[in-house]
Amino acid sequence: MVSVSDLLPVEAIRVDVAAEDWRAAIGAAGELLVATGSSTDAYTAEMIRTVVDSGPYIVVAPGFAFAHARPSPAVLRTGMAWVRLARPVEFGHETNDPVGLVVALAAEDASAHTEAMASLARLLADPETTEALRVAPTPAAVWGILAGESGESGADEGAGVASGAGAGAGAGAAASAPVAAAAAGPAVHKILTVCGNGLGTSLFLKNTLEQVLDRWGWSRYVTVEATDTISAKGKASEAVAILTSREIAKTLGDVGVPVRVVDDFTSTTEADRVLRDTYDV
Repeated sequence: MVSVSDLLPVEAIRVDVAAEDWRAAIGAAGELLVATGSSTDAYTAEMIRTVVDSGPYIVVAPGFAFAHARPSPAVLRTGMAWVRLARPVEFGHETNDPVGLVVALAAEDASAHTEAMASLARLLADPETTEALRVAPTPAAVWGILAGESGESGADEGAGVASGAGAGAGAGAAASAPVAAAAAGPAVHKILTVCGNGLGTSLFLKNTLEQVLDRWGWSRYVTVEATDTISAKGKASEAVAILTSREIAKTLGDVGVPVRVVDDFTSTTEADRVLRDTYDV
């Protein structure tokens, strides 16, 4: 299993970074990817162009942007960078601005970093862990939290209860529903989570949905697949719904199945609500 700390060396972490705007914030993260041998300057430009072309969908949670682009020759090896800003900046996101944390990913392919993204999503879904990361005084302290020296076990527990009262109600309401829901269509339903590149933000949402499905007892009835905008249009007929950001939903348009907008990709509370709406439970 590849962990966050495996892909994110201490040298790729900076705290209290000054950035005048979102381009500079992504640029600072890109510099760290270059400095630690994960990518070239061309990849930094590709990350910025992704936002210019597709909008600020990379702002996947309040105050948090996950910068990335497609695998390309500019990626030398899979790695990550972590930039905590001295002053939050606006990315233009309707609900999640301003951004104080930018995490960048350079990925050689669409699979090697899946476990790390799931781990990071769990960490950032836990309020105590996110607060510890916000105030950690040094890069080494940040890396220690991410490596599980403190907070990671708490993040796993927090992810399990992050929905609060809604989680308990969801588990109870859904317990008798999976068989009926499956009987209405394919034996196993598919939900697509979609981002511009299919290997970054969509993985965050996939992990969050799977946490809720596990708690409901629906995992054997519903699968979640992370994909990109182009592939999603071709796969839409296989799915009962597409869950994505507001910006990507506009790009997709009418694909013949419901497209549900999620604002916080790390929130099990919001995932619970959207799944309830999708399945009317």
